[in-house]
Amino acid sequence: MNSTTPLFDLPLMSADRDRVEAALRASVQTSDAYLTEIASHLIVAGGKRLRPVLALAAAQIGTDSLVSVEVVQGAIACELVHLGSLYHDDVMDESTMRRGVETVNAKWGNLQAIVAGDFLLARASEIAASLGNEVSSLLARTIGRLCEGQVEELRHTYDRGRTVPSYLVSIQGKTASLFATSARIGSLVAGHSRTTTDTITNIADAYGMVFQIVDDVLDVVASDEQLGKPAGHDMEEGVYTLPVLLTLAADTAESRELYDMLGSPLTAKERTKALKIVRNGGGLAAALDSAHNYVALAEAECAKLPAGAATDALRRAPRALLESLVNV
Repeated sequence: MNSTTPLFDLPLMSADRDRVEAALRASVQTSDAYLTEIASHLIVAGGKRLRPVLALAAAQIGTDSLVSVEVVQGAIACELVHLGSLYHDDVMDESTMRRGVETVNAKWGNLQAIVAGDFLLARASEIAASLGNEVSSLLARTIGRLCEGQVEELRHTYDRGRTVPSYLVSIQGKTASLFATSARIGSLVAGHSRTTTDTITNIADAYGMVFQIVDDVLDVVASDEQLGKPAGHDMEEGVYTLPVLLTLAADTAESRELYDMLGSPLTAKERTKALKIVRNGGGLAAALDSAHNYVALAEAECAKLPAGAATDALRRAPRALLESLVNV
């Protein structure tokens, strides 16, 4: 996905992101060089750091100063949860590459990847605890939400009867909840009012929904080269996302043909045919309409915040995700 976002352009964001990067690397240093290497693997590989950036942007509402050390700590706690989930995801998916490097499971083995992922979650919890009971409880609940969202997806693998509500519940848990929590922690630690914090949380939750829908659309419309993996990989793995579900819901000959193909692993030929049906059907446009609705929700919530650079960046960020599809 295109990493450009208006959030990166906020005043002092570059300096705050550098602080996050340094703190993130420091957070996984241990007396065991082997564990430190494994825990640091995806941190060193880089990443957009969108969750910490949301925490920083939330904290910057109404100010143009560098964020506090506590906000930086809250931001890295959320990123550590994200990284820990990636370690576990790569084991489940048997992935071999991420962020241009070997996955931890491919390089060191599944057991090491699972334990290192657990370590990252533990470090996140420790940092959150240092920021108070509300932050600690919030992050713990969010880790649970990630698991719930993932299980909702897993239990519908190869399920042609999966509903759109099931999909939305899944992505709200496995993706949007951590975006929302990152922004909420940034706002809480910065000392914003409860009303402002709730508004920021709603904006980040909507952003997360757009993020995942756009990512799922990309899996259908982007080329293998753009994705770095075969297009239609989700369908091949039995994960039927919004464009596919909305295509299946249409009462057409093509949707019935797609239904007959799905329900079990696809051959390369079937994947190509399935992609063509989804790309040419109305489900794709309907999925984008759903993303537009979340963009509108985020923009409406931003109208409740005080004017300023951070509010403007938060308002523009969800729409920028949709606009990133133009170049695909």
